[in-house]
Amino acid sequence: MLIVGFTIHFWAAPKEGVSEMEIAAANVARMEASMAGSNNAAVKPKTQSSAKILEELKSTQEKQMRYLTIIAMVLGAGFLGYSFIKPKNDSGR
Repeated sequence: MLIVGFTIHFWAAPKEGVSEMEIAAANVARMEASMAGSNNAAVKPKTQSSAKILEELKSTQEKQMRYLTIIAMVLGAGFLGYSFIKPKNDSGR
């Protein structure tokens, strides 16, 4: 479980730099701008509510992964500690 916890942490930890989602969003914005050309009336301003919702979603997912990682590490340490406890032998001899 400890190894699983570390694996989850390093696999799900956000990487430094630009994510694939941000690159895709930039490409879509670039394509929309090139299709609109000089016609500014066709370009709709991006609503801030969707950006706010995405930021909240990302922060919630990061918190959930952090908690999952902590729980997996605690369980791993607990199982590791439990493996060192010797069982009592109550056979009566």
